[in-house]
Amino acid sequence: MSFLKRLEKAIKKKEEEIEKEKEKIEGLKEKLDMHKITRAEFNIKKKKIEEKIRALNARMRVLQGGLAREKRHLEEKEEEKRKKKEEKEKKKKKKKKKEEEEEGE
Repeated sequence: MSFLKRLEKAIKKKEEEIEKEKEKIEGLKEKLDMHKITRAEFNIKKKKIEEKIRALNARMRVLQGGLAREKRHLEEKEEEKRKKKEEKEKKKKKKKKKEEEEEGE
């Protein structure tokens, strides 16, 4: 279960990083509005930040895929255990029924 928690923690961390980058863009917009930087400077810096956001989004999607795959794997494992348990119960019932028939004869 710790692997799932680590994946979830990593995803949350990426989301926080993305939010920080978006805040940086807002800060740049404010500087542009206050005429502290030029439009060209703003566009260059914004483009770099947006590329970083896209990269973080890609990493986050990879982590989400791993998380989904791991959950599916755990569900399949649980399903196998349940089926094995049901088979054991069926065999026990058959064996019990067979013994009762032998005793009845």
